[in-house]
Formats: sequence, structure tokens, C-alpha cells
Amino acid sequence: MTENTGVDIGVLGSKSAGRTDTERVVNAPLPTVYGKFQAIGYLDHARGEEQVALVYGEIGTENVLTRLHSECLTGDAFGSRHCECGDQLASALRAVVAEGSGVVVYLRGHEGRGIGLLAKLRAMALQAEGLDTVEANLALGLPVDARDYRVAAEILRDLGVRSVRLMSNNPRKREALVRHGIQVAERVPLLIEPCESNITYLRTKRERMDHILPHLDAVAHGS
Repeated sequence: MTENTGVDIGVLGSKSAGRTDTERVVNAPLPTVYGKFQAIGYLDHARGEEQVALVYGEIGTENVLTRLHSECLTGDAFGSRHCECGDQLASALRAVVAEGSGVVVYLRGHEGRGIGLLAKLRAMALQAEGLDTVEANLALGLPVDARDYRVAAEILRDLGVRSVRLMSNNPRKREALVRHGIQVAERVPLLIEPCESNITYLRTKRERMDHILPHLDAVAHGS
């Protein structure tokens, strides 16, 4: 299995082709517990945020196995069981290695579906009092989902990707990528076994945010 990314790094610091907002800054090898990736760093000038794409193998241009992963400090770094984010990130990285190629775009600025870390913690506190994740955001006067996938599409275009097999349970991610000019050839489910701490959160995502989570049918209500 090749470890070569197949990504033409070009001249680092040049702007993404045909774009003005997203600048590719660096390409560095990143050995991980899952495999050896290339970490390609970008600066989103429109929002002043730093972004990274983890690329594995020769990704090509069509039907690239891809995950757009929203930053989640509590889940990704702290192992929170309030959500399934950390497990999804690990599963996505394992999946692209098993596939032999693929991309995981880690989207900073997406914490708490775009409301930020402190606001997310405030929303979690309200959820502990009985509100669901949608009600908590609204009670704080915040949008339910404020994420923007423009930069993800620009990063994929910079990598030469025209169409993806998108690892996601969220149909809105698919719609957003298509709207920004990246075709989605297939949606690949990324289902994580629920636990007592996140089952209510997952049911809310399915019932109120249209996430496709058929595996929840096997979990009895009230568990």
C-alpha cells in the first residue's frame, strides 16, 4: 500500500487555483496511530482561521473517500461521551487508511455546530437541565447550526478533488458541498454505537436535524 499522497504541493503559500480566500501554506508528513498522512495546512483569509486536510494515499480526482469533520474539542481531544464526534473522527481516519486513500478535512471554527466552545458548554449545561441540543441553542439566542462549508469545498478543489464519497450522516453536508461545486457521488454512513450519555443527543439529531441514523431503531427508548 502506497504512502505517497499523490498531491502536487506546488509552491507553498500560493492561493488556491481560481480562489482568493483559501491559501495553502504547508504540507508536512504526519505519522499517526492510524497511518502516515500528509497534513496540508491552509489559511482561510475570509475568516482568519487555520484549517488542515489530512490526506492519505493517491487520492485522485473522482469519488474520493472524504470526511468533513467539524472541530469538537470535547469529543476529539477529551473523549466526551456527550457526542459521537471523537469516535467518528477515529473511524474516518481508519476508513481512509483501509481504503488506501482518502481525505479528512478538519474544520476549525465549527465548534458546537459553529457557535464556539464557550457557547457550546453553556448549551451543554442547559441540556443537563433537560433541554435538547436544539432547544439549548435557541434558548441562548443562537442558531441551531451555523456551520459554513465553503472552505471545505475550496480545500478539496485545491487538492484536485472533483467528486467525493462523503462519510456523513448529515444530508446538509452533502447539499452544502454540491452548492459549492463539489459533487457527491455517494453518502457513506458513519454510524457509531450509541451509549447512555449520547442516545438522547443522537435521537435529537435524527428527529430534529434530519440526520440519517437508522441504527438508533435498535435502541429502546428510555435506555
